Amino acid sequence: MAKHQFKTEVSKLLELITHSLYSHKEIFLRELVSNASDAIDKLRYLTISDDAYKTITFDPKITVFVDAKAKTITLSDNGVGMDEDELADNLGTIARSGTRTFMEKLSDSERKDSNLIGQFGVGFYSIFMIAEKAEVLSRTAGEDAAFRWESNGKGSFTVEPALREGFGTDIVLHVNAEGGEYLSRWSLEALLKKYSNHIAYPIHLVSQEPKYDDKGKENGTEFKDEQTNTAQALWRRSKSELVDKDYLDFYKSFSGEDEEPLLWIHTKGEGTIEYNSLFYIPSKVPGDLYYPVSQQGVKLYIRRVFITDRETNFLPQYFRFVRGVVDSDDLPLNISREILQQNRVMTTIQQASLKKIFSELESLAKNNSEKYLKFVELFNPQLKEGIISDWQNQKTLLGLVRYKSTSVEGWTRLEDYKTRAGDRKVIYYITGNSEERLRASPLLEVFAAKGVEVLIGPDEIDELAFNSIGQYEGLSFKSVNHVDSDEVLGKTEGGDEVAGKKAVEAAKRILGERVKDVRLSKRLAKSPSCVVMDSDDPTLQYRELMKRLSGVETPEPTPILELNPSHPLIARLATMEEKHAAMPEDAVAAADEEDLACILLDQALLAEGQKFIKPAEFIERLNRQLAK
Repeated sequence: MAKHQFKTEVSKLLELITHSLYSHKEIFLRELVSNASDAIDKLRYLTISDDAYKTITFDPKITVFVDAKAKTITLSDNGVGMDEDELADNLGTIARSGTRTFMEKLSDSERKDSNLIGQFGVGFYSIFMIAEKAEVLSRTAGEDAAFRWESNGKGSFTVEPALREGFGTDIVLHVNAEGGEYLSRWSLEALLKKYSNHIAYPIHLVSQEPKYDDKGKENGTEFKDEQTNTAQALWRRSKSELVDKDYLDFYKSFSGEDEEPLLWIHTKGEGTIEYNSLFYIPSKVPGDLYYPVSQQGVKLYIRRVFITDRETNFLPQYFRFVRGVVDSDDLPLNISREILQQNRVMTTIQQASLKKIFSELESLAKNNSEKYLKFVELFNPQLKEGIISDWQNQKTLLGLVRYKSTSVEGWTRLEDYKTRAGDRKVIYYITGNSEERLRASPLLEVFAAKGVEVLIGPDEIDELAFNSIGQYEGLSFKSVNHVDSDEVLGKTEGGDEVAGKKAVEAAKRILGERVKDVRLSKRLAKSPSCVVMDSDDPTLQYRELMKRLSGVETPEPTPILELNPSHPLIARLATMEEKHAAMPEDAVAAADEEDLACILLDQALLAEGQKFIKPAEFIERLNRQLAK
């Protein structure tokens, strides 16, 4: 017998699961049945694609046996099975790609969210919510040796040789006090129908029940064995024979989510190429959207045989939140995954599926704006990813994406902006990491004063997306960080231009290479200063984004500082410059002037969301000026 210790973080994770998710104990059965189905899927694929397995008799079945007296629940399958190393690896390491994230998630206010279990691949360990000990007896298909894994979920597990008749896996749960309610046939049958009715393999529930004679008197016991599920692939059934509950139950079991999906799309493709597809759009952002545990949320079947949920890139990456299945009769069962990617039939199904998803989203936007805006709240950034990466469908994506605006409440379309723009041929936009901060940006003051609409892009991807669009139906895009506002403002209004020029001279002299230029502003109404970028330089937001995406530092652009000639601080700076010219030896006055010039630049950078290299220096300068 080999004894192994769980890693420290795994032990902590098990403790969190068993003590934090009791309100969702029932999902243990959903997870075990799904794992059993996956094991059978894998074997079915091998019996068709691998000569070494073609002699194996494939007769799939999942059995749940409850023994109330022994306080055990046993789930058996005749799937591919696990050998000694696989038992230790698969059941000894939890969610290798997401353990830490899972623990962080489970440690916050969402502790009682059972979705986390399926989301981070730790479904097997939900058994310890209702079991004080678990045994896993498994034998790999095509092998004679079997092995037993055993653990109480409290720090260690053992693996040892064992005996099992036939290949597959048995999981024996020794039920604790909290799980006593699941030792009845009625409760298990209800759960199997609720979560696993769609499983494409027969699920039998076996229990030992009292036996009665003709007079109704108990006379021993008998085994009751009944199939509890329909064992039909739901996606292959006609839409006319399905109701909403069928789709919802399948989604919850398939995705591991408890919430209802936002939308589902069920399609039967007929003609030269036949296929069935069922796609779901979740009603919340999946936890693995940016750190996917697997590459796809779409599983591929060929004639109901599970092929893969990885490496196919069935949908574009920007639709990675879509969950579902695709099943085709027109692909050979033994097709390799490499050839699959270049297969003409597969390409046709992919294109048709993408077109269908686009069509359904367009219909939703037209006919149910409330639900569509819910979709936008969740997945607008991913649509913007598509604008950058999918030139072929960019026009469609531009019709689906939504933006915030300085002119209207809520979300707006590019089409609506174009209508409101009238004869103007420019779409102005501002990007950053906070809608609230962007709305308060000094750069918008001139646009507000002139009633010119600006689109607000608070998503990290917005800077790239706007640059990728180029033009929209004859309108070009311009960032307010770049644009020379003569076309908006006209000439500078207000303030003493002579004093303003003196302030500009002072700022240039003091700030030196920290700025590319200093000039009087045509865009400021209330703020004393702002920073903009030369038309040939990347914006500060673009630089931050590229650094995050590539991990490579790009050359830091030097900003242009603009001063508001009508603001009293600029007049003060001009006065200081006059005093400096008259008495250049006055060190105190020179220091005050330097403080003010630096503050005007730093606060302008701060308004654009930039971090200070030396925040203490800014605070010291500000405090000195406040004290005076």
